[in-house]
Amino acid sequence: MAGEAVSAFVPGHVTGFFAVHEADDPMAAGSTGGGIALADGVTVTVRYGDRETYLDDTSAPIAPVERVREALDVDATVLVESALPPGCGFGVSGAAALGTALAAAKSFELEYSENELISLAHGAEVKAGTGLGDVVAQAKGGIVLRTEPGAPGEGSLDRIPARETVEYLAMDELSTADVLDGDTEELSEIGEQCLQLVRSEPTVETFALASRRFAREAELLTPDVGEAIQGANEAGGDASMAMLGETVFCFGTGLTDAGYDAERTEIDPAGASLLR
Repeated sequence: MAGEAVSAFVPGHVTGFFAVHEADDPMAAGSTGGGIALADGVTVTVRYGDRETYLDDTSAPIAPVERVREALDVDATVLVESALPPGCGFGVSGAAALGTALAAAKSFELEYSENELISLAHGAEVKAGTGLGDVVAQAKGGIVLRTEPGAPGEGSLDRIPARETVEYLAMDELSTADVLDGDTEELSEIGEQCLQLVRSEPTVETFALASRRFAREAELLTPDVGEAIQGANEAGGDASMAMLGETVFCFGTGLTDAGYDAERTEIDPAGASLLR
């Protein structure tokens, strides 16, 4: 029956490096770069009801979610449960938007293809200014290289095949909108160089190296994050900074081995999916 409760899971996503690509059409706008889909993520449940959004049981409008619901024109209540802290570089807003699109289409028996729903969620996040590339990476899963900007049909994706333990330590929030509203030309040039570096040698080690270079040369690295990265690497991990948040991610167990109270997860290989 249309309007019954349907849930979707969307992996979290940490970006290691990126370049901004602006366009009048939000489907063509976005970013190139690289990121990691995490097994820790966001579960979104959509059901018939008032047009309200709840984040972990608290009423909390999420701009991309509101745009998705308006675009689909459904009277739906959206329940977002996140295993990751919002605003810390885990792609929570993108996950919420994508999960809403997938679950609402199923719940209300809407005739959209998967790529159309991914595109809708991507466009909603771009318009909201909360992200530029999380959605397309979260839909695919794995360690994703976004080689062209935009939604499916516009952008192009590649992956690094890997199964790794990933640790993360969220220290504080950084405003995505503040960074993206500034001059991103130099940042984007560095991001493109980092992407080409990883494409020339697509390994986990090169990904982490490129990410550290991006954080340093784009002048986004904070002292606390830099100290944690150094400690994790000296303990045998391969760590860098998540974009955009005051957050450290690490391949291996270097953060806990260095004495940090880090969370541990895996790379999500499958991407977003319906749960029922």
